[in-house]
Amino acid sequence: MKLDLFHEFNNVSSKQWKQQIQFELKGADYNDTLIWNSPEDIKVKPFYHKDEAEKPLSITTKAKDFKICQNIFVYDIDKSIERALDSLNRGAESIRFSIDDQTIDVAKLLEKLPLDRFTVYFNLNFLSVDFLKKIDSYAQEKNVTVFCNLDPIGQLAKDGNWFSSEEKDNFAVLNSISKDTPNISVLSINATLYQNAGANMVQQIAYALAHANEYFNRIPNLTQPIVFQVAVGTNYFFEIAKLRALRLLFNLIAKEYGITTDCHLLVTPTKRNKTLYDYNVNLLRTTTECMSAILGGADAVANLPYDALYHKDNEFGDRIARNQLLVLKHESYFDKVNNPADGSYYIESLTSQLAEKALTIFKDIEDHGGFLKQLSDGTIKRKIQESADKEQELFDSGKEILLGTNKYPNKADRMSHDLELFPFVKIKSRKTLITPIIEKRLAEKIEQERLDMEKTNT
Repeated sequence: MKLDLFHEFNNVSSKQWKQQIQFELKGADYNDTLIWNSPEDIKVKPFYHKDEAEKPLSITTKAKDFKICQNIFVYDIDKSIERALDSLNRGAESIRFSIDDQTIDVAKLLEKLPLDRFTVYFNLNFLSVDFLKKIDSYAQEKNVTVFCNLDPIGQLAKDGNWFSSEEKDNFAVLNSISKDTPNISVLSINATLYQNAGANMVQQIAYALAHANEYFNRIPNLTQPIVFQVAVGTNYFFEIAKLRALRLLFNLIAKEYGITTDCHLLVTPTKRNKTLYDYNVNLLRTTTECMSAILGGADAVANLPYDALYHKDNEFGDRIARNQLLVLKHESYFDKVNNPADGSYYIESLTSQLAEKALTIFKDIEDHGGFLKQLSDGTIKRKIQESADKEQELFDSGKEILLGTNKYPNKADRMSHDLELFPFVKIKSRKTLITPIIEKRLAEKIEQERLDMEKTNT
């Protein structure tokens, strides 16, 4: 017999809740006291109720299928193979190889890996038809899933110049690669750049989609999934909603081009809120960020090691980062339920509002010549900078808090002796086609001042 445990209780409407809240406020203004306006101009209410909820959005997020991804920069092939095998044996489920040198023997790199059970991503910092043909041939022979994250527009946005290639036109090379490599996915959108440079969430979604739309217009007959490389921050529920809104709008826009494949989300924690001092707090930040990534529908999550700002790749940092994801998957059971955000009126509302605002910006970009035009004339960089400046001002004034940095800093903490990498924005004097979009962390100014103090006091 089915028991109705709540039949003795009357339903409470949203109007009744508001009246009770207003009574408890004892005359304080409801909107000023309890409504928070986010940087995306989304008004967050103190509660969300069924009788105010809209029709649920149709978004499929398969948390059960998310893969733990290990990042490996390829310089020495033998060491990269050894590291990849070790990572796979210790819990990684996919590998993202970053390669700068097109003379790397990619067949040798792949031949010893058990690719029948694992997915491989390549972040290639060059365009080469021959190199991609080798990967495609291997993928066909071994029947493996390979994503080659080629993104000439992302290269232009980040570097200020296109890729150097055998043909002057990057899109011509990309078209050739797309035709000659039917067994692998070759197209990617590097949306991490926009987040790490300080764009708000609406901008991140809109720019990623407008970025993708340039490829839709230039690369015909796309049949393989497009990889969106996305960064997430610590605004937990907003980040879940951001990924859901991105998938929702991608499917909406792709449908207009007759593209039926879903986007593939490869998600990583942002660098923007990571800190040099009190670096162990980075572990807390990346944990919640990975949680948002999984619940938001990431197909793969590549965690950021806690010491990535100042240490070269190392076994300890990589192991800790990988273990964070293993704990979430195998001990916290984040992979047990698909569509985990379904039924949350709050997340549904955030998703809907982010999607609506991002679509408005997307349409405005298209009405004014498209993403490439606005990238070239500096509009995209200027708008990101405006958002970044607002966030930086909140951080500098103490309204946005990074524990251990601008709140409760450990004055005795010393870092100047432990820097293997330069952790700040690097300025390169060189000729570029456009002014690149620069990634910058919130804590850089404070950290530079503290490092200078360390040198003064030694």
